[in-house]
Amino acid sequence: MTDTIAAIATPYGSGGIGVIRISGPWAFDIASKIFSRKKNGPQEFTKLDSHRVYHGYIFDPENKDILDEILLIPMKGPCSYTAENVVEIQAHSGTIVLRTILDLILSQGARLSEPGEFTKRAFLNQRIDLTQAEAVADIINAKSTNALRFAASQNLGALKNQIHDLREKLIHFLSLLEANVDFPDDVELFEPSKKEIGMIDEALEKCQEFIRQHDDACFLKDGIRITICGAPNVGKSSLMNRLIEQDRSIVTAFPGTTRDPVEEGLNIDGIPFVITDTAGIHKTDDLVEIIGIEKAKDHISASDLVLFMQEPGTIFSDREFEKVVPLENQSNKKIIFVINKIDIKNNKLPELSKKYEHIPKIKISALLNMGIKELKQKIVTTSIAGLDMEKSSVIPNLRHKKALEQTVESLMAVKKGLTGLLEEETMAIDIKNSIDSLGTITGETASLDILDRIFNNFCIGK
Repeated sequence: MTDTIAAIATPYGSGGIGVIRISGPWAFDIASKIFSRKKNGPQEFTKLDSHRVYHGYIFDPENKDILDEILLIPMKGPCSYTAENVVEIQAHSGTIVLRTILDLILSQGARLSEPGEFTKRAFLNQRIDLTQAEAVADIINAKSTNALRFAASQNLGALKNQIHDLREKLIHFLSLLEANVDFPDDVELFEPSKKEIGMIDEALEKCQEFIRQHDDACFLKDGIRITICGAPNVGKSSLMNRLIEQDRSIVTAFPGTTRDPVEEGLNIDGIPFVITDTAGIHKTDDLVEIIGIEKAKDHISASDLVLFMQEPGTIFSDREFEKVVPLENQSNKKIIFVINKIDIKNNKLPELSKKYEHIPKIKISALLNMGIKELKQKIVTTSIAGLDMEKSSVIPNLRHKKALEQTVESLMAVKKGLTGLLEEETMAIDIKNSIDSLGTITGETASLDILDRIFNNFCIGK
């Protein structure tokens, strides 16, 4: 890369500090034209040492006006984020001041960076691999402390190192195969040892383990989807507001107040959730209510956990329950039976039928905040039951999972070949495919389309 890029690296708006980043071969030269440690105009930048923080001023080089008092950090490549010469300017955070300084930098020969271009340059300059680049976005978008922990581990190279080890072992195995294919008269007949067969088994098992880890814990990135459902006026909106601790859903004494689903983020004990309040499900001729009920059913179908609500004085009916949570949806989601309004006296509480007595039951009063703490704990334990949160330091993302599935498919073909059912040339092709699939994870064999798709999801300035 021969050009120099610049961008504002912090969100727009008023604040204490805003950061502008410059990267490329002309970063130091551009900074030298607009920065001075004194109030009498820009000075030679060569007098500043790399990786030190300098106090000074940003000047307009044409009229010598001071634009802002700033801190400036020069970082000489390759010891920088992009492995190029980088200058970071810490100015006062305000839309006008940051934009004015950026325009000044662009007028001196830099161009505005594309989304994710700083991180893309770090990847292209081999300072980080693709898993670490993606982890940068995961750190920024982390919805919980657990998600942050996994992303930080990946950013330090945990996944990269394990994928690299797998590829090295497969490359060694491929070299044995290719030697036998290319020089059959000079080497002994290919008969893999137990160690080499174990190498394939180990790689296959590791890839399958990564896939399981994604399936078990991918919710840490997107959040576990919870839907609150039940008949009208059972307190769904009141429960929603209690769980998120704000008045997000409208609560009235009139049934049918909620028409459209109301969605909000929720964090319980470091686990991220996305919770949705839905319209009460009942028979109606009102077209608007019918649409709201259909939307509610869609959310129930797509959710991971359903909070099915009833109130005292009602009877639990298998038939009515299955209208809300159809039998075909029950196998792939978890359910908690929530009895609300337990503060109402002299009303019998509904009991689950024998068919559904396995469903966990919680008694609450959303109005009086009774049982809400217990419900939150039940939500956590029900959602992550059977998962070992400390099992691994990394969680592959969906792109990684697909590449791992392709790797597993190729390695299964290799195992079949080791029993004598495939020619060595065919096994070599399958081994190459598995190596290439793993390479797309770290970026060693990723296409330009994959790179563009990943980095275009970044914000400008990162």
